[in-house]
Amino acid sequence: MLRSHTCGELNKSNADETVTLCGWTDRIRDLGGANFIDLRDRYGITQIVFAPEAGEALLKSAQKLRSEDVIKVIGTVQPRPLGQENPKLPTGEIEIRVTELEVLSKSEVPPFTPNQHELPNEDLRLKHRYIDLRRRDMMNTLMLRSKIIKSMRDYFDTHNFIDVETPILGRSTPEGARDYLVPSRVHNGSFYALPQSPQIYKQIMMIAGYDRYIQVARCFRDEDLRADRQPEFTQLDVEMSFIETEDILSLIDGLMAELAKEILDLDISLPLPRMTYDEAMKRFGHDAPDLRFGMEIVDVTELAKSCDFKVFSEPANSGKFVRGVNAPGAAANYSRRKIDELTEFVKGNFGAKGIVWFKVDEEGILTAPSAKNFSAEQLVQIGEAMDAKPGDLLLFLCDDWNVTCRGLYGLRKRFGAELKLYDPNAMHFSWIVEFPMFDRDEEGDRWNAMHHPFTAPRQEDLATLESDPSGARAQAYDLVINGFEAGGGTIRIHDGEVQSKVFSLLGMTKETARDRFGFLLDALSYGAPPHGGIALGIDRVVMLFAKLSNIRDCIAFPKTQKATDMMTEAPGDVDEAQLAELGITIVKPETEEV
Repeated sequence: MLRSHTCGELNKSNADETVTLCGWTDRIRDLGGANFIDLRDRYGITQIVFAPEAGEALLKSAQKLRSEDVIKVIGTVQPRPLGQENPKLPTGEIEIRVTELEVLSKSEVPPFTPNQHELPNEDLRLKHRYIDLRRRDMMNTLMLRSKIIKSMRDYFDTHNFIDVETPILGRSTPEGARDYLVPSRVHNGSFYALPQSPQIYKQIMMIAGYDRYIQVARCFRDEDLRADRQPEFTQLDVEMSFIETEDILSLIDGLMAELAKEILDLDISLPLPRMTYDEAMKRFGHDAPDLRFGMEIVDVTELAKSCDFKVFSEPANSGKFVRGVNAPGAAANYSRRKIDELTEFVKGNFGAKGIVWFKVDEEGILTAPSAKNFSAEQLVQIGEAMDAKPGDLLLFLCDDWNVTCRGLYGLRKRFGAELKLYDPNAMHFSWIVEFPMFDRDEEGDRWNAMHHPFTAPRQEDLATLESDPSGARAQAYDLVINGFEAGGGTIRIHDGEVQSKVFSLLGMTKETARDRFGFLLDALSYGAPPHGGIALGIDRVVMLFAKLSNIRDCIAFPKTQKATDMMTEAPGDVDEAQLAELGITIVKPETEEV
């Protein structure tokens, strides 16, 4: 070993010991003939001192050091002079009086330094990720990630799960997000697909009799990105046999309780609260509501039907909805201009036609330019329905169900942050259950699976599955943390006839279903146990436990929102010879002549 200790472990008990440290030069200070350097590695920082008594040659060598040089030093541990201790560092009571210096590697002038207070722009950080990863915040996050994954593995090990690796190269089954395709050289003209999830493989494991499976799985989806999405991601995959929904929920309840206690020293009550999908959409407009604060959606459609105000009454009497939220205490701080900004926000992002708003004055009376269109009694009824109090701001959308859900969810989320309605350090865990089996694609005139096509319907919906697919509810459940979906799962279909029926409802012919999923249908015919599972997004769980807002800060080498790796410049071109060997021709899109 080149070093005897790390830069984060020495203290006064090591006084007078001769030690060897290696690391990166962090802060460098020349103080009247003596050079002080903070030496950094992933374990911490130790102050090293090049004093005049160590000799002129050593002092001159030290003066040539620059930020991010990699060095090895030998020296003696000494207590820092009284009054010069640094209580912010575990090593802050000591320093190393250097007697020998070896420069292991010189650094060019970096585009930014790991210790600078103001972060550079993200593109620069991702381009030079090897420097960005030296930042203490990044190191702490990646160490937290490692700890969370270890805790997950340990938890499932104690519950008798086995860890099984499933293939990365599989069959393309175009359902949901787009697959990343991999051409086969051996089978010219054929393609593998990178897994969007190990879903079918883990079901096969259950059919094979391995009743408790986990895997820390790499998954890939070629889809549009957001701040909390990546084209390649890591999930904890879990599958169990001979279970019902409650068994999965209880298992993950226990995992969340252990992680909360171990990582955050937080005690959470079990079982975690549960809410049906229908209730979540009614109260919060979203299937992953942030329950750290209230501000629930209120439906005033029935009240609106009898109003003279046509913006309310016409939608209400034509099968649409009038729904609103109460932004507590917001009236004074939201001017007409700011309300106009909110109007553009819901128009541009959620397709709403506009906002109807009221401010509640000191006497509890609703005031707004539109108030003249309502009787005094109607205004009182609206105020009571919204639990309005002096100083509140009431906002309503008048549209179809989906637009009111999306728009009011967006307003609620925005007000939650702007009005600081919740403690940013709080953690709220909950379940959303009983999702619809299917989602209607009106444009394509077809049904899509809300979760995936292997999800089992509730037993009570089996008889009407074909006659009333819109009313069918799934044995599906999502874990929600602070308004983010942290994981999702279902009880799976273990009956081949039911699986074929679901494929048919999704528009697959028997031939298509056999071509894409014949191996699964065959496996189901050889004795399949009732089974189900869940996948937890590790990247997102780490983001939430680390109290971060960008998932890229939880991944060592993430992609940008355009799915590029700025450090390696992937994706990139390949040689014509490689393409020819694979039988691939690149067809470039035509460009219009100017």
